[in-house]
Amino acid sequence: MVFKRLLGSLGVGGPTVDTVLDPVAARPGGALSGRVHLAGGASGVEIEHVALELVARVEAEHAGGESEGLVAFDRHVVAGAFRLAAEERRELPFTLALPWETPVTELYGQPLGIVLGVRTELAVAGARDKGDLDPLTVTPLPAQEAILEALGQLGFGFRSADLEYGRIGGTGQQLPFYQEIELSPAPRYAHQVDEIELTFLATPGGLEIVLEADKRGGLFSDGHDALSRFTVPHEGAAPQDWNALVDGWIRQLVEHRAAYGSHAVYGHEAGHGHEAGHGHDGGHAPRSGPGIGTAVAAGAAGLAAGVVGGMVAAEVIDEVGDFFEGDDGDGEDGE
Repeated sequence: MVFKRLLGSLGVGGPTVDTVLDPVAARPGGALSGRVHLAGGASGVEIEHVALELVARVEAEHAGGESEGLVAFDRHVVAGAFRLAAEERRELPFTLALPWETPVTELYGQPLGIVLGVRTELAVAGARDKGDLDPLTVTPLPAQEAILEALGQLGFGFRSADLEYGRIGGTGQQLPFYQEIELSPAPRYAHQVDEIELTFLATPGGLEIVLEADKRGGLFSDGHDALSRFTVPHEGAAPQDWNALVDGWIRQLVEHRAAYGSHAVYGHEAGHGHEAGHGHDGGHAPRSGPGIGTAVAAGAAGLAAGVVGGMVAAEVIDEVGDFFEGDDGDGEDGE
């Protein structure tokens, strides 16, 4: 889906811009490529620069409740100053690296409800117009997919996913927001927790996993949250026994409920308001078992099906379409 718009701030007869992304699956830390097509208007203009911004729809919690807006989280200049003649057509190819913490927007082909976009900025003689906004699809890294697959096989179900403005303390988070994937607990943990929240923080050297358990409150106690942190290397995605590794993480998270609050280390610094929990560097799972491979087993397929069951795919598509069609390109980014 490509949106081609007249640059309103440059007036009728001004240049138009059309950005087309290459049809290659994008991944966090990977390359994003495409072409910016420019068409000159009725008269020649001096182009100051052409830039691309990566934007995300992010939720923010504050005293008055919740709000959401666009946040630009990366920017690349595609071309510097040049003259675009009247009715001239010019193509600007680009390749840029996505930040490692770029959120995942789909799992096994099912949308998660995360809205990302590539916004094109054309600066002409002091006037700037962000008139072309294209949706961006990002698929999981191998380790991310393996962890989600393991959770599905272990009986966890997908509930929702969103982007939260703020930072998770004690982590190496770089972006001003983080992605939360909310999961319903597997039957064996259903009596202990209401849901598990999962956050991936990828880096060039590996993957940081933050797991949070929303606890059930007892008859004489309030429910509260516990937090645990684990790390795995990128190169360890294929040979690991992910089911055993992830199940061990969940067991540790649940077991830490009893000691919650006495060893506070990590917590959300802004936007979330949860108490701090425990931090643990996950070791490597035993490599004696066979790797899961590329096939998506029944349990993992169930996790993907939960995307549809939990949010209804048609509604997600409408929501994403409304987001892009309703953006006029000249508003301020949400903070």
